[in-house]
Amino acid sequence: MCGLVGVVAKSDVGVCIYDTLTVLQHRGQDAAGIMTSDNGKLNLRKDNGLVKDVFRTRHMRRLTGQMGIGHVRYPTAGSSSPALAQPFYVNSPYGLALAHNGNLTNTPELVRELFNADLRHINTDSDSEVLLNVFAHELQQVGKVIPTPDDVFKAVAGMHARCRGGYAAVAMIAGYGIVGFRDRNGIRPLVFGSRKTANGIEYMMASESVALDSQGFELVRDVAPGEAVYIDVDGNLHAKVCTEPGRFTPCIFEHVYFARPDSLMDSISVYKARLRMGEKLAEKVKRLRPDHDIDVVIPIPDTSRTSALELANRLGIKYREGFVKNRYIGRTFIMPGQSQRRKSVRQKLNAIELEFKGKNVLLVDDSIVRGTTCKQIIQMARDAGANKVYFASAAPAIRYPNVYGIDMPAASELIANGNTDQEVQELIGADWLVYQDLEDLIASSQEGNPAIKEYECSVFNGKYVTGDVDEVYLKRLENSRSDQAKSQRKNSGFSKENNLIADLQE
Repeated sequence: MCGLVGVVAKSDVGVCIYDTLTVLQHRGQDAAGIMTSDNGKLNLRKDNGLVKDVFRTRHMRRLTGQMGIGHVRYPTAGSSSPALAQPFYVNSPYGLALAHNGNLTNTPELVRELFNADLRHINTDSDSEVLLNVFAHELQQVGKVIPTPDDVFKAVAGMHARCRGGYAAVAMIAGYGIVGFRDRNGIRPLVFGSRKTANGIEYMMASESVALDSQGFELVRDVAPGEAVYIDVDGNLHAKVCTEPGRFTPCIFEHVYFARPDSLMDSISVYKARLRMGEKLAEKVKRLRPDHDIDVVIPIPDTSRTSALELANRLGIKYREGFVKNRYIGRTFIMPGQSQRRKSVRQKLNAIELEFKGKNVLLVDDSIVRGTTCKQIIQMARDAGANKVYFASAAPAIRYPNVYGIDMPAASELIANGNTDQEVQELIGADWLVYQDLEDLIASSQEGNPAIKEYECSVFNGKYVTGDVDEVYLKRLENSRSDQAKSQRKNSGFSKENNLIADLQE
């Protein structure tokens, strides 16, 4: 999962993009980058690290220009090298830069096409570079010195015809404009907004509406599935659905975990959705254990707070903050390796003993993925003197890999895969474990926008909406993107796509 922003303004956009990326930092902490266009000249700064560490005053002074794009990266494929920081760039046609959120499901096939037919070289193991080169090739086929909005839309249509998966992206055409597009199923989010200035209207596209809010842009709407929104260098907005939309199935895990609660996604308040998750989870607790002995509800900060508070209210039980978070440690789910995740938990959280000692505690988290974090946190609660430790997940059991841009590639690394709820309860060391029901999770989001009939829920039900994911694909994905595979690739310094290119050259 990554964060995107693109801005077309009437003055230099570098600082605006920087400030926006700090707001989107929760979507990726591995790397950050900004590219601006100043009268056709491109300026780039990107590197590994948090936004505040990647950009210094000397870098910002060079990021001049009235349009630009930015990216914060969270790696789902490949390694964490500076070469994989985005935006990516190709010089033909026009000079193109792209920032991407999501994952292509037909990357190897596209790499073959790009090498054999399009005569384009892929230098990294990032599918974002593949997406950029496909778009660049399609735009090259237009063959015009000055691309029109219709030319851009034609290129996006050609790209959609070739690319499969869940993706949203912003691409900058040097000297001409910025285009944002979303996959035909609307799996990955993208919004755009505008603000009025003395010099005219300015536009921003971003992964979440909170990015617009932070810079004074008013949300216009979400980019529709299969749609492209193009803002030319003069500030004119053009929009067109460039491919036949598929089943509109936005990713429900955005509402569970990734998005900030103050964001709107597809007209759904993430905060309200999480409140409803807590409400429905409380009803399940009452159904299963009407005579429960829970003394206090304690959230595992930060994402679960909203659900935990509503759960406590519905149960009529005290809500307390029992863990203090070190805010200078990143999100453990986004940590690149299992050993690093284990190490970071106690650096990240510390228990307040008074809230645990002698009490039956219900801990609430947004979800349970690998089980590494919650197992340690349950032990922390016991060490702090809890009598019994119950555990509630605001999401259902995660039993299947994600293929659309969330780092859950290996089923064997998911604690619920192949285990019953009772077995997971024993593995994490809880006295009782309760999961949200999938129908209740869907209802929590759907109530915010009844027009959305389906959600991308593959991690819970194993149903992949793009229709091109089978056991062979999942096995290949696990072999290339498990923690073990990433470790081996880091040690060897050789990537799967480079291996593929080498095979093609032979």
